[in-house]
Amino acid sequence: MTDLDARFVQAQADAKQLPERPDNDTMLKLYSLYKQGQNGDVSGDKPGFFDFVGVAKYEAWEKLKGTSPKEAKERYIDLVQSLKS
Repeated sequence: MTDLDARFVQAQADAKQLPERPDNDTMLKLYSLYKQGQNGDVSGDKPGFFDFVGVAKYEAWEKLKGTSPKEAKERYIDLVQSLKS
């Protein structure tokens, strides 16, 4: 496991222990950065129109298309650190 991967795993644990739940926009950023860091560019079919949450998650992840997993992990770690402060 690389140092970046170890910090990414720690940031995931830290995100689950935040004192307050972040707002919805921040939650979407966390989700999309996590997915991009773990899986790369968005894949699969876009959820149906009436799956509002699924569509929002898919579109947030889709906006990161072309972002390297390494950069996404670094941005995820930085975002979690800012939320902890």
